[in-house]
Amino acid sequence: MPRSSPVLLVLVGIASVQLGAGVAKSLFDDATPTVIVWLRLVTSALVLVVATRPVWRGRSRRDWLVVVAYGASLGLMNISIYQSFARIPLGLAVTIEFVGPLALAVAGSRRPRDLAWVGLAGLGVVLLGFERTDLDPVGVGFALLAGASWAAYILLSGETGRRWEGLDGLATASVVATLGVTPVLLLDGTDGLGSWHVVALGAAVGLLSSVVPYSCELIALRSLPASVFGILMSLEPAAAALAALLVLGEVLTLPQWLAVGCVVAASVGATRGTGTVGQPVPD
Repeated sequence: MPRSSPVLLVLVGIASVQLGAGVAKSLFDDATPTVIVWLRLVTSALVLVVATRPVWRGRSRRDWLVVVAYGASLGLMNISIYQSFARIPLGLAVTIEFVGPLALAVAGSRRPRDLAWVGLAGLGVVLLGFERTDLDPVGVGFALLAGASWAAYILLSGETGRRWEGLDGLATASVVATLGVTPVLLLDGTDGLGSWHVVALGAAVGLLSSVVPYSCELIALRSLPASVFGILMSLEPAAAALAALLVLGEVLTLPQWLAVGCVVAASVGATRGTGTVGQPVPD
């Protein structure tokens, strides 16, 4: 495999995730964020289960506790970030969300200079405060919850990988996440599920935001160092802002772009040598 191929695969995965997010947000006039999240999770769960055929018999109680927690973090992360960018610009939602894995990367490091990256990320958050009238506090809160869920997802992914072979754990967690979001869907309403337009594009979101990036990342990580992968994934906030501009016409102000740049730079700095930030995740 050419040296540039795994890097290209990661970039394709990033673009696919954020394109999927843009398509998802474009559907919010026809369906609630919960409906789109559910369609995304159903699609990814079906594809992963069919592709991997996970073995569920003979699993220990601990195996199930870990994978259920993993699936719960996956479901909460998805529903939180969708509720967030339903209220604030997509690029800003992903930028705020990224504070979660960034904090995890810094917490797991013993390098004093990482305090500088915390300060840089904090500057980015402060810059977002310059546009207070544009930022719904509920949307910001959901983005922070998504970031905390992402950090939990990263922590649980290692334990899940040790207990479940291949993608069995991820496939099972996707089923758990779908089941967990279903009661929320029933409470929030199923408007939009009767529309083939919504169902078809919701399924496309599942492919773009889960199946395609998972496949790209799985292949790339076979030959790409974790630190390089983490640095590439740190481009997610900027990619989200560009996708929102192209798909939704969302234009960020200069302070907001500077905020995105601060968080990206802090993520790159904190990730060098650790590879923690931006582990495979559906956004």
